[in-house]
Amino acid sequence: MEQQIAELTKSSGMLGTVDVEIFYWWCTAIMICIHAGFLAYEMGASRAKNVLASGVKNILAFAFIVPTFFFFGWWIYLAFPNGLIPSADGNVGLPWAPEMGPNLQDNATGVFWAAFVLFAATTASVFSGAVIERIRVSAFVILAIVLGSGAWILAASWGWHPDGWLLKKFGYHDVGCAGLIHVVAGFFALGVLINLGPRIGKYNEDGTANELLPHNVPMVLIGLMLIIVGFFGFLGGCAILNPGAQWTNIYGQPMTLSAYGFNTLMCFSGGIIGAWITTRDPFWMMSGALAGIFVAAAGLDLWYPPLAFLLGIVGGVIIKPGNDFLVKMGIDDSVGAVSVHGFSGILGVLAVGIFASGFPGPGDAPATSFMGQLVGVIVMMLCGFVPGYLVSLLLKSVGILRVPDEVQEIGLDLAEIPAKAYPEAAGYKSATLAPAE
Repeated sequence: MEQQIAELTKSSGMLGTVDVEIFYWWCTAIMICIHAGFLAYEMGASRAKNVLASGVKNILAFAFIVPTFFFFGWWIYLAFPNGLIPSADGNVGLPWAPEMGPNLQDNATGVFWAAFVLFAATTASVFSGAVIERIRVSAFVILAIVLGSGAWILAASWGWHPDGWLLKKFGYHDVGCAGLIHVVAGFFALGVLINLGPRIGKYNEDGTANELLPHNVPMVLIGLMLIIVGFFGFLGGCAILNPGAQWTNIYGQPMTLSAYGFNTLMCFSGGIIGAWITTRDPFWMMSGALAGIFVAAAGLDLWYPPLAFLLGIVGGVIIKPGNDFLVKMGIDDSVGAVSVHGFSGILGVLAVGIFASGFPGPGDAPATSFMGQLVGVIVMMLCGFVPGYLVSLLLKSVGILRVPDEVQEIGLDLAEIPAKAYPEAAGYKSATLAPAE
């Protein structure tokens, strides 16, 4: 009998272990929808002559993030929670560590690493749309690696790791990465855009701006909706499944997926409604859906659903004016990424400090506070803007950041890929066919 009990106990424990592995396996798979969405979104937002360049750039960002995150990104997350001096705790994330490969005694590391890889690739994709139609593919790949496998994961080590200094010293709370991904990526994009400059034809000689229209708005809308689908996998990856016990958030505090379900759908709908009321534009309505989620993301485990709905409305309302402000400042953000992600993310982080101030921190971490969230926002802005600006300035100084103006005129597809997205469309020369006999 004792032997049978021991075997049942062992079997039950293994079942729980496998359940955890399965959960994060499927979260990772669903998150790939984010990248299918960004691919469609950016290709649709491009003009016809730049479609494939935008798509290839997005695909390459994903491809290069995976190996670089294996070789050093995961190590950064584990090694730098205390600041800029690496800890020996990061050794398990080195590429030659036993944990970084198939191991029958370890069902967790691979799936957690995979989920974080998708977080990293998402961060790079946020930046990707802002710079379409005039950045060199090679320069973009370098910047994507710096952001996804460097800047973002360092910010995550500080504000998401259970020993991160922002959590331990300031009670920073950001369960859905409003700051850690969206502020970092948005302000990284801003730093790059300052050096990259606007697309040819965006501004007139008197400084007034022209609207460079997407070639396929329906594709843009489908892409944005796919990003929303993927975001549910993303949020699942932000939760910790504990077999036999309650879910916890990334900080180890009790939470439920039900809270995410209530609040994600409420802020999603609020964002659409806010943008619809203020713009009536389908592009900004779906961008408002994203912004609505980001404004609520930091406290998705805490909000009363009507509050999440109101936060979503705020996100939908602010993004168009925010982007208009940047345009007046000479910043050509092709898809409004700085406003949708960066500005909304700032509000999302600060919302916790306003509406959830005093929420107990995990362990010996202090309670949430407005000052703690403000410090977190400033850190996230700097983690994004400083490397984005400096690395793009270096690339600009050696002449490899921006596609030449004459190439922009003919289109990046022919120069950078080279291929034609729509070879049979008007304006393209096609092969002459002999009539059938």
